[in-house]
Amino acid sequence: MDLIVHGGAGSAPEEPEPRQRALDAAATAGTAENSPLDAVEVAVRALEHDPRFNAGVGSSVQADGIPRTDAGVMTSDRSIGAAASMPGVEHAVTVARVVMEETPHVQIAGVHAVDLAEQFGVPVEVDLWCDRTREHWDDLGGPPRHLGVQVDWVNEQYGEADSGGGEEGPTGTVGAVAREDEQIAAATSTGGRWAALAGRVGDVPQVGSGFFATEAAGASATGAGEDIVRTTVAKEAVGAVEDGMDADAAATAAIDAFGDHATGTAGVIVADADGRLGSAFDSEAMQTATARR
Repeated sequence: MDLIVHGGAGSAPEEPEPRQRALDAAATAGTAENSPLDAVEVAVRALEHDPRFNAGVGSSVQADGIPRTDAGVMTSDRSIGAAASMPGVEHAVTVARVVMEETPHVQIAGVHAVDLAEQFGVPVEVDLWCDRTREHWDDLGGPPRHLGVQVDWVNEQYGEADSGGGEEGPTGTVGAVAREDEQIAAATSTGGRWAALAGRVGDVPQVGSGFFATEAAGASATGAGEDIVRTTVAKEAVGAVEDGMDADAAATAAIDAFGDHATGTAGVIVADADGRLGSAFDSEAMQTATARR
């Protein structure tokens, strides 16, 4: 088993060591599993449970004061599952796997995804807040209640973030890619972007953008979601492997292509069919961890 995980692309954390230990532990836990799909689910679940990251507990809060989670998972046989905009669901990656394995669909969203999670034994009505997110929400002062005014408020928050003034910090989307024998799996999970309109869905649960896998490689992306959707970063990285690059070069090529069409920053991790692992980012930092068995 060859596995790589990431903890999001963004600013450099003030205390990187605890986050790195969490990433290392998640990678090690994943490689103990029996398949790449099990490996990425276990690794991502560990990070969803850690409030240092923007996934599961510790997720970003949308403009109506509610954290919502998204995730996507894909395997090299083109099986796909994604779940989006779920309040109260810590383990979004497991819901994505339920969609893939238990339904004929690719993506389920909103309260209906929460209902599906509950039907298959995934805990719901989980408190996704943590001390860090409560403090940041209080600092924002809360959005206007009138939707028309709220749109202007959200646009202002996004503008500040894009100019470097409104980012919540170094927490970020989490993801994992694993390879064993001829199987590859990729998974990504997030709490989305701070102060987004309620129900906003970014790149993470969109196949080809936040995650992608074929027989050649798998990839998980992180960063400015709207820009990642426009440039399909995960698919670009896998396509570069299919064109003959190794995992690391493919990651770099995908981020270079992203930079040609984006105003934000991004990162991507890649595992290819030969077991090579790679990553690239154009943000200030992106912490990763690898493990092999």
